[in-house]
Amino acid sequence: MEGTDERTGGGAGGVRLVPWGEGDLWLLRRTNAPEMTAHLGGPETEERLAQRHRRYLDAAPGRMYRVTLADGGETVGSIGHWQRTWRGAQVWETGWAVLPEFQGRGLAALAARAVVRAARDAGEHRYLHAFPSVDHAASNAVCRRAGFVLLGQADFEYPKGHWIKSNDWRVDLERGD
Repeated sequence: MEGTDERTGGGAGGVRLVPWGEGDLWLLRRTNAPEMTAHLGGPETEERLAQRHRRYLDAAPGRMYRVTLADGGETVGSIGHWQRTWRGAQVWETGWAVLPEFQGRGLAALAARAVVRAARDAGEHRYLHAFPSVDHAASNAVCRRAGFVLLGQADFEYPKGHWIKSNDWRVDLERGD
């Protein structure tokens, strides 16, 4: 898969999902800043970033992506979908990060819609979930804009050993909602 596009209404602007590559560790380092990880338990060590990078390279089942501008190819963030067991069932989970200089433009919602299509195309699971912290207004807004349905709140462990109160957002990949 070369990439998945999501464009805004008139075809101008938009994002492209590019499969995560060996040279993308720099992006993990950029998104590891305190302001980018405040809702995720804080920055990780360089060793943990290297481990995460290796997982991203082999995220099967699922896939991680670098998010680029569809026009021009500049990298704006990351997103992916991966398998997890949630409430006794196998589902896809998603999460994203948009670099500070690109936030507030709707790019995360475009990327989330594109990853919904990627998860649907991957098959395997009926549902795609996102679990942003209840107090992370921007990520909850992304879920709403991307067509996820709020199921309620849940206690969620991320990273391992760090519990947060999160919202459970879901897309039914078979029905398209």
